[in-house]
Amino acid sequence: QVQLVESGGASVQAGGSLRLACAASGDTGSTQCVGWFRQAPGKMREGVARMNPRKGSTVYADSVKGRFTLSQDNDKNTVYLQMNNLKPEDTAMYYCAASGSGCYTFTTSPYRSWGQGTQVTVSP
Repeated sequence: QVQLVESGGASVQAGGSLRLACAASGDTGSTQCVGWFRQAPGKMREGVARMNPRKGSTVYADSVKGRFTLSQDNDKNTVYLQMNNLKPEDTAMYYCAASGSGCYTFTTSPYRSWGQGTQVTVSP
């Protein structure tokens, strides 16, 4: 089992930047994918970005491509989501999740471990 804790959410103005962190503990060696998801009020949870921590390969949703960047610090078992040029439509609760069964989808079902979420609010 992997435990995940997100941090870094805040309120910013449009055009601003934030860096979210997802710190993992427990059976991190079983993790094949770390994904970031977001959910705005009244909307479905959507995948934002995912990383294969073993290969360092990344995939981004079209809505954030060119603005969001994933990175990792293996010594700290932490994956970061750097978010630049934030827009009001980026406002949501952001969650990180870990999957032990491949890194090929933003469908939530393979992701068995989830953090508690961190709130990002972007004002116009």
